[in-house]
Parts: sequence; C-alpha cells; structure tokens
Amino acid sequence: QVRLVESGGGSVQTGGSLRLACAASGFTWSTYSVGWFRQAPGKEREGVAIMGKDGTKTYADSVKGRFTVSKALGLNTVYLEMTSLKPEDTGMYYCAAGSRLGPDSLVPDYFYWGQGTQVTVSS
Repeated sequence: QVRLVESGGGSVQTGGSLRLACAASGFTWSTYSVGWFRQAPGKEREGVAIMGKDGTKTYADSVKGRFTVSKALGLNTVYLEMTSLKPEDTGMYYCAAGSRLGPDSLVPDYFYWGQGTQVTVSS
C-alpha cells in the first residue's frame, strides 16, 4: 500500500526556518519525481519545489533562494528545507510523487499525495 507521510510543519515567525519531511512506503523515491505543493486558504494549490526523476530542480519564483528540495534515498524520504520564511509562505504543504523525467509542477501529473502539513508564518 502506497503512503506518503509529511512532518515538520509548525508555526514560526518571519525569518524563521522549517524542514518538512515526506516519508514514503509502498514505493521508492528513487524512481519517482517529487513535488512539494502548497495551498493557502481560498487559493489554488501551487507547486513550490519540484525535482524531476532526472534530478533537475525547479522552484517557484516566490521561494527561489529560500527553499531547497532534496532526497534521502537511504531513508526513502524527501525534504523541503525552508529558510527566511515570510507570512505569504503560510499554507498547507503537500508532498507528491509523479513520473515525469524532468521537473513538472502540474498538479494532475502527480498521483501519490501526502495528507499535508500546516506551515504558519507570523509577522
């Protein structure tokens, strides 16, 4: 049974840091692309950090230089390191697995999703 379990969300002040983790079971991250998405209240889900199967990474303009996506294959876990957090980074963060070779931020292209972890950044 495939399962993605996110952890690491929480409440921080502006300028703080968080590291989100997404542990997988039922498949291995080595053969899937990774998408980290966030959804703020009343807004559509958007891709913020993507890693294709080929290892290529892409980031939303709003998080470039502050967020980093990575894989720890030995742990079958992917991470989203978030630094210099801003109030506009607030939202529910989801990890997802897809099959595209290169980076892909389209929600419908991902077929395994975690339950989400809340990130709240206060000013």
